[in-house]
Formats: sequence, C-alpha cells, structure tokens
Amino acid sequence: MGHPPIRTIGALICSLGLAGAALAAVAPHEPPPVVEVNADPKGASGDIRAQVDIAAPPATVWRVLIDCSLVPHLMVGAKSCRVLQHDPAGRWDVREQISQGALLPAIRTVLHSDYEAPRAVHFHRIDGDLKVLEGNWKLEPLDAGLRTRVSYDSRVQAPFGIPAFLARSVLRGDMPKTMNNLRNACEAAQAKTALAAAH
Repeated sequence: MGHPPIRTIGALICSLGLAGAALAAVAPHEPPPVVEVNADPKGASGDIRAQVDIAAPPATVWRVLIDCSLVPHLMVGAKSCRVLQHDPAGRWDVREQISQGALLPAIRTVLHSDYEAPRAVHFHRIDGDLKVLEGNWKLEPLDAGLRTRVSYDSRVQAPFGIPAFLARSVLRGDMPKTMNNLRNACEAAQAKTALAAAH
C-alpha cells in the first residue's frame, strides 16, 4: 500500500486534453492501435510510441483531442482535468490533471501544451508528481481528409521510485485502451456531426 497508483501512469502519459465518451466497440474496418513501450535511453521510465487510424477528419479529431473536460472518460484512472491558463488565440494552454487508482493516493500533473491546429500538440510537464513527461501528438489526414492517422510519442518518468519495468508494463496495458477510447470518441463525434447535417 505504500506504493503510488501505478495504474494511473498510463493515464498521465497522455494527460494533455484528450477527450472522449464511454468506451464503445472498435470500428471493425480499422486495424487495432499500434503501441510500443521501451526503455528510455535518457533514463526515464519509458519511451512510448502509439498510432491509431480514425474514421473521422482531422478537424473532428482535433476538437476531441484538446477537450480537457472529457479527459476522465478516456484515460484509465483520470479523475479531473482543468485549464489553469490559456492563450486567447488558442496557441497554448496550461492544464492540471488529477489521476487516482482505487484506495491509492492521487497524482497531480501540470502540463504546458503548444497547439498547431489541426496538426500537432507538443506538451511538457511544468509541475506535479511525475519527474518527466514530454512528447507530442500528430494528426495526418488520410483518404483526402476523410480519415485521420493519430501518432503519439512521449517520455515519462514515474513518481515515487516505481521500478521502470513495472511502469512500462502498466503502459503497455493502458495505452491501447486510451488510443481505442480516442478513436471511439472521435468516430462518435463525427457520427453526431453527420446526423445533424442530415437534418
């Protein structure tokens, strides 16, 4: 019980304003997410790379990706997300996320994110319990912009001396869920947009 909530690490690595809804079935025509979690050569707990194709245009994916209010629906252990500061022009923000596993203490993370709409998000930790958290999201249009390939790349250093191999094991389990949740949320948002346009 003295250890921190390791199940929340998977949520924290992407705590930069992901949004979503309840997990739905993965679209059968899309391949599963590709996720790699390796030892970080610079000494952090893990180096994470992930990719997923989404049946929604980049503009829809972008809106979901940066929506802080829906983070708890997407990420394992995420309890809250709030924007502390933001650029009126939408070029950056600072947000705080709280994550917590069952019967374990909360982990606080504060991130600064720079936005290149609708192509990329670059983020890095500026405060909180994690020692290192930095990376980016990239959006690539597919099929003349009807679909989107989302790529994620980050480094994370777990808090409180969690063994690196244990942190990587948790990430390997949690990151595919996050990518699937992102895809499902984006495709649900796109379906809602299409339905509204048809009426």
